[in-house]
Amino acid sequence: MKYFLTTALSLLMTSTPALADSHLRASWYGPGFHGRLTASGDVYDMHGYTAAHKSLPFGTRLLVCNSTAHKCVEVVINDRGPFVGGRDIDLSFGAAKAIDLVEAGVGNVQVFSL
Repeated sequence: MKYFLTTALSLLMTSTPALADSHLRASWYGPGFHGRLTASGDVYDMHGYTAAHKSLPFGTRLLVCNSTAHKCVEVVINDRGPFVGGRDIDLSFGAAKAIDLVEAGVGNVQVFSL
């Protein structure tokens, strides 16, 4: 785990922001969608490290960091959403859990292209 955090922080310092505003509002989705098809045609695995975004191409790899928890996770865009106002990216349950976002449900994250 320590290696992952060190690597993630190194990437954070050298990566280019994925979007003009890399500070995004994130939420997560899980049980109601587990096992269903995503917009990309993948079967949604709520325990995986994936995310939904309205316009980024499927397969885009991002580093999503919760600066409050000092944790980052790498995700792959494989779905569309979120469809709730004021939210920019929907993380899978597994990705949200990895960065301590599950309990809060919604939070601010910083996103970098990989």
